[in-house]
Amino acid sequence: MSKSSIGLNDALDRYVAEISLHDREPDPMRRLRLASDELAEGNMRSSSEQVQFLMLLLRAIGAMKVIEVGVFTGYATLGFALAVPARGRVIALDRTDRWLAAGRREWQAAGVADRIDFRQGDARDALDAMAAQGETGTVDFAFIDADKPGYEDYYERCLTLVRPGGLIAVDNVLWHGRVVDPDAQDDDTVAIRRFNRKVHLDGRVDLALVPIGDGVTLLRKR
Repeated sequence: MSKSSIGLNDALDRYVAEISLHDREPDPMRRLRLASDELAEGNMRSSSEQVQFLMLLLRAIGAMKVIEVGVFTGYATLGFALAVPARGRVIALDRTDRWLAAGRREWQAAGVADRIDFRQGDARDALDAMAAQGETGTVDFAFIDADKPGYEDYYERCLTLVRPGGLIAVDNVLWHGRVVDPDAQDDDTVAIRRFNRKVHLDGRVDLALVPIGDGVTLLRKR
């Protein structure tokens, strides 16, 4: 997660907000964004322009069923729920709900709480359970933004659940620029490099790495 797009200086960041987001961000999302930024962990929030971009994609593909792996305060969750139709569903997976109080309030305020199915626990188990219940090939869009060493596991499970032609978006693939720093050998950076190489070679998908937020890889299941 990243609150603004990598490589943008303050002036460009403000310009993007003014031209793309100003007066277009729904009030519940704005309130939740500000509440998220007040937290010590506020840098974990997905950037506003990234969520706006993903919301547009959801609407463009007519997404009805969405998976989110990694929820934090539920800011992106709220955006996804607003982007799907009234009968749509966002299955939001996270190990903890410790940051969700404000999110739940704004989900209700936006009138989309009934579209969100929050499931607490290991996302691997939740995704495996969905597959076991016959939900393979039924998901339109999946968003992965959780622990970096788990990315490959989440990706494989989401790929099973997503329908042909459906999309997977994976966040933080530029990892604040650390992916190109040869001295960065921490577990998270190594895991992201490994994931990036894996999907680059994966013939099951089409892909594009989009330098928005902290880098988002979009993958279309063939």
